[in-house]
Amino acid sequence: MKLTKLPYLIAIDGPAGSGKGTIAKLISKKLDLNYLDSGAIYRIIALAATRENLRSEQAQELVSLVKKINMRFESEEIFLNEEVVTNEIRASEISQYSSEIAAHLPLRAEILSFQRAFYKGNGLVAEGRDMTTIVFPEADLKIYLDASPQERAKRRYKQLIVKGNNVNMSDLTSEIEARDKRDIERKVSPLKVADEAKILNTDDLTIDQTVNKILSFIT
Repeated sequence: MKLTKLPYLIAIDGPAGSGKGTIAKLISKKLDLNYLDSGAIYRIIALAATRENLRSEQAQELVSLVKKINMRFESEEIFLNEEVVTNEIRASEISQYSSEIAAHLPLRAEILSFQRAFYKGNGLVAEGRDMTTIVFPEADLKIYLDASPQERAKRRYKQLIVKGNNVNMSDLTSEIEARDKRDIERKVSPLKVADEAKILNTDDLTIDQTVNKILSFIT
């Protein structure tokens, strides 16, 4: 598919496990656009903070930490101070920590320009929790990608089992529901559907069907 308008900006929001990362990455490749995994930014900060023994409520210390570290995305790899941390930032404890620190307004403000810098060249596909509402409210296309907690837990279960983890479906569902509650109820940049966003539930859609559906929204 060839875009008639360049640069083009697609912003995708949605709850944890809704498939935003997979879908956004595929769309970015199909359209030859840059890709932003905003959640990975918080995960990098979370990893750096745990190494510094910082608590998740230490907002100002976290902001100071961000000013000292170097975050870099190159091809399929993610770097923290020149160290590849692509797999390490996906650990469950880092995920939990990143969710907690994402509630801090000073931290979100500190990384805003870093996030927006990804919008260059032909354009961008950005995914996260506040891409359509705060980071890129001017996006050409806004998507809210959703799926039931049960479906998201099932997908996460399959991913973890393949990696050899011993996990429980009930626990995963509870964790996802708790994460949803935190993301929706937080005072700073809560997860919500933007007024202009197209809502897409993926419970009964394959990855290819979801990608094609989003591409069909481009005019």
